[in-house]
Amino acid sequence: MRHLLRPRRRDERGDVPGWVLITVMTAGLVAGLWAIAGSQLGAMLREALSSVSG
Repeated sequence: MRHLLRPRRRDERGDVPGWVLITVMTAGLVAGLWAIAGSQLGAMLREALSSVSG
């Protein structure tokens, strides 16, 4: 019964931190969007830069 009342130690080996998962998912999202709409995004960027520069 005593072992049930003792707080359990948490073993963190093998756990992936949340910031790693967020970073990997963000990179995947950017890569996916770039693959789908890369040419349109490039055209939009060129147009925006040309309108700013004159």
